[in-house]
Amino acid sequence: MKIIGIIPARYKSTRFEGKPLANICGKPMIWWTYNQVKKVNELTEVYVATDSEKIKNVCEQYNMNVIMTSEDNMTPTDRIYEVSTKINADYYISINGDEPLIEPDTIKSIIPNSMIKESYVSNIITTITDPIEVIDFTNLKVVVNDKGDGVYISRSPIPYPKGSMDFLYKKHVGVYAFNKKALEFYHNTKRGKLETIEDIDLLRYIENDINIKFIDLDCKTLSVDTPKDLKRVEKIISGDLEQ
Repeated sequence: MKIIGIIPARYKSTRFEGKPLANICGKPMIWWTYNQVKKVNELTEVYVATDSEKIKNVCEQYNMNVIMTSEDNMTPTDRIYEVSTKINADYYISINGDEPLIEPDTIKSIIPNSMIKESYVSNIITTITDPIEVIDFTNLKVVVNDKGDGVYISRSPIPYPKGSMDFLYKKHVGVYAFNKKALEFYHNTKRGKLETIEDIDLLRYIENDINIKFIDLDCKTLSVDTPKDLKRVEKIISGDLEQ
C-alpha cells in the first residue's frame, strides 16, 4: 500500500499567526513535527502542505518535502483533499503541524492494515488528565459508542455528568487517516449546521452518517494552540535535549 503522511501548515492562524514557524529550541515547530513523522517507516512519503511561501521557504531550507496548496482551503481536510488530487495513494495520514511532541507509535496505530473500499476515516483520541483541558474550547471532546465509533465531537465538555461521574473525558489528537473516497465525499458535501456551529470539520462525516473510527490510546501529546502552549512544549523538548 502507498501511504502518504501530510502535515497541513497554515501561516494565517487566527489564534496564533505564523505558528508553524514558531521557534522551539532553535528550530521551527514544523521541523519538530516533520521529523517525528519521518520516523514512521510505514509512510511511503511525508509532505508539508501549505499555502504560505514563508513556510515553503523554511521547509526547503531544512530539506523537508513541501507541496503548495490553495489559500482558499477552509479546513485542514480541504488541504488534505487537494493533496490527494495531486498525489495518488491508498491512504492519507494527516498529522497536525502543531503536534511537535507526537510519538511515531501514535501515528503507526492509525494506519489501516488492509484496503477498505468504502469511505474510511479514523482519528486518535486520548484521556484528558488535566481538568483545564476539559473546559478549554481548543481541545475537541469526543464521545464514542461501545464499538469506538464516533457519536459526537464538541468544543464543550461532553458528556455532562448529571447522572454519574463514572467516565473519563476524551479529547481528539491531531492525527487522522483518510482514504480517497472519504476525502472526495468531504469535498463534494456542503458544510452542515453542526459543523458550522462547532467549527469542527470531522462533524461533516457524522452529520451524514459516515462512520469515524476513533482509536483510544494512552499517548503523550500537547498541541500548540497558543503562545502559552508553545512555552510548555519548549520546556519539555529542552529538558529532553539535556538528558
